[in-house]
Amino acid sequence: MLAFVKRFSLKRTKHPRGYEDPQVLASETPFTVNEIEALHNLFKKLSTSIINDGLIHKEEFLLALFRNSNMQNLFADRVFYMFDRKRNGVIEFGEFVRSLSIFHPHTPEHEKSSFMFKLYDLDGTGFIQRHELKKMVGALLSETDLGLSEESIEAIVEQTMVEVDTNKDGKIDEEEWKELVAKNPSILKNMTLPYLKEVTLAFPSFVLDSEVDD
Repeated sequence: MLAFVKRFSLKRTKHPRGYEDPQVLASETPFTVNEIEALHNLFKKLSTSIINDGLIHKEEFLLALFRNSNMQNLFADRVFYMFDRKRNGVIEFGEFVRSLSIFHPHTPEHEKSSFMFKLYDLDGTGFIQRHELKKMVGALLSETDLGLSEESIEAIVEQTMVEVDTNKDGKIDEEEWKELVAKNPSILKNMTLPYLKEVTLAFPSFVLDSEVDD
């Protein structure tokens, strides 16, 4: 009888691929166990918005983040890439929580800075090269109404390289990046989502550039 109860219990608590124990995730992130359970409810909603398989696919991620599942934008691609830590084309629950924790107000700034540096390091060389900076600046500006010309974008990139590339080797290393962030802390402004301090079961949506609904 005991063996039957155990088997029945195991069957009922079976979780989808990529699920991780909230207590383990809580020990590795600023989130509490209750907050992680709330995030799991959000994750289930996102991971079934287009394909019901318990994983967040790129189209589902873009729909949640930018409200457009067909968005073609380098910045959007990079954010998905950073969340997809296993590089298998989908975001599992553990990856979702760990990546989202970077945006928590209690996460140290050096972790936020490192995440952003890797976001710009398109080729994964450990440096932000001029062409990478230009691509990312262009991608970010394309989401605004500024309508800057190619010449204006080039001027922004040139000025940034002059100011940040202190050893004049034509690329930005992580130490130079840290100095840039130290002088311009506002760079990390979008790396903090204040409402992550109080994640509840009513947590509205995973949209980085929006306000929390009342």
